[in-house]
Amino acid sequence: MAESTGSELRRTNLSAVLTLVHSRGAVTRAELTRETGLNRSTVGALVGELVDLRLVRESEAAARHVGRPSLMIEPERRTVALSVHPTPDAVTIGLVGLGGHVIKRIRYGTVQVPRPDEVVNIVSAVVAGMRSELDASYRTVGVGLAVPGLVRSRDGLVDAALQLGWHAEPLAERLEQTLGLPVFAGGEAAAGALAESAFGVARQVRNLVFLTGGAGGVSAAVIGDGALLTGTDGYAGALGHTLVNSDGALCRCGARGCLDTEVGPDALLATLAAPGAGVGAGVGAGFDLDAAMHARRDDPDLIAVVHRQLDHLAVAVRTAVNLFDPELLVLGGYLGGLHAFAPERLPAALARSAMRAPGSGVRIAQAGLGDDLLMVGAAQLALTRVLRDPAGLATRTRPAM
Repeated sequence: MAESTGSELRRTNLSAVLTLVHSRGAVTRAELTRETGLNRSTVGALVGELVDLRLVRESEAAARHVGRPSLMIEPERRTVALSVHPTPDAVTIGLVGLGGHVIKRIRYGTVQVPRPDEVVNIVSAVVAGMRSELDASYRTVGVGLAVPGLVRSRDGLVDAALQLGWHAEPLAERLEQTLGLPVFAGGEAAAGALAESAFGVARQVRNLVFLTGGAGGVSAAVIGDGALLTGTDGYAGALGHTLVNSDGALCRCGARGCLDTEVGPDALLATLAAPGAGVGAGVGAGFDLDAAMHARRDDPDLIAVVHRQLDHLAVAVRTAVNLFDPELLVLGGYLGGLHAFAPERLPAALARSAMRAPGSGVRIAQAGLGDDLLMVGAAQLALTRVLRDPAGLATRTRPAM
C-alpha cells in the first residue's frame, strides 16, 4: 500500500509540474516551487525526470537576472499530437506541440459534406505525406478529434453530427486502426473549453462555461473546479437545445425554439447580403463574418438582428449561470462575434434575469485563440493523457527515429 501511495504521489507531482509548464510556456524552478507548494529538491528531481522523458527542456537564455542565472523550464515542442477537425466543407489536420504551439495546419477542402470514410482517407493521406518528418523530428503521442456534434466519451463514437449527416459513426476507432495511434475524440465545445482553459482567456480559471457557435451549431462545455464535466456518456453541456423561444422555429432535434435554432449566422448573413449591403457574393467560403458585421455597425437592421439573438442567448446563459455558478463565460465562434458587436447587451440581460448571487460575479469574454482554437483544443484531448501520467508515456510510445 505504501509503495502504491508513493507511486500515486509521484504521478500527481509529475502531472502538476508538467501541466504548469505546458500551460505557462516557460517557468523557473522557483516559480514551480511557489506554484506547486513542493520543496526545491523535489521540484528539481521532478524536472530532471521530465527532461529525461523528453517532455520539458531547460534553458538559461530567456531568464538571466542580476547574479546567478535562473534556468527556464519549457515544454518540449517535439512531443506532439495530431489534430483533426471535420466540417461540412473541409477536413483540417494540424500538428501541435506541448505548450499549445501549432506547428502545422493543413486544410483539405471538400466539394460536398465529407463522409466518415472520406475523412479517414483524407487524414491518412495527409499524415502519410508528413510521415518522414514526423518520424525524424517528432514524437507523436496521439490524435485529437474535434467533431461538430455529440461524441460518446468512453469510445469516441460520434453519436450525432447533424450538420455532417453522421449518426453512430465509430470515426475515432477507424482513425486509430488506420493511423496506428491512439485517438481521443470530443465535441467542438469540449475541445474549445480545454484550449481556452489552458492557453486562452480562461487560463487559471477553475470554473467556467464555454459556449460556441460553429459548424455543429451552438454547443457548450463546462469546466468545474478545473475539470471538464462530461456527464455519464460525454453529452453534458448540450445548451444548444435549451428552450429560449416558446414560439420559435422547429429545431432539428424535434423541439421548438431551441437556442441552436434561434441564434445562428443565417439571419446575420441574410441581413449582410441584402440588396445594397455590398456583401452579396462574398458570403461563402473565406467570408469574414465578424469583419462584415463591424463594417456595418450602424445598420439598424443588423443591430436589430444582433440584439434579438443576444436576448435569446441570454436566456440560455442565465440557465447556465444559475446551474454552474461560473467565474467566467467564454463565447466562441459566431457567438463571440455577437457579443463583440454589442458588448453591453448580454451582461445587462444577465444582470436583470440571473439569480443575484451567481450572476453578480460572472465575467463574459470572447474566446482568445482565434483560428488556433480547435487545432489546440483537439490536440489537448490527446495530450491530456500525457499530462495526467507523464511517466506512462515511456511505456506507451516509442522514441522518434
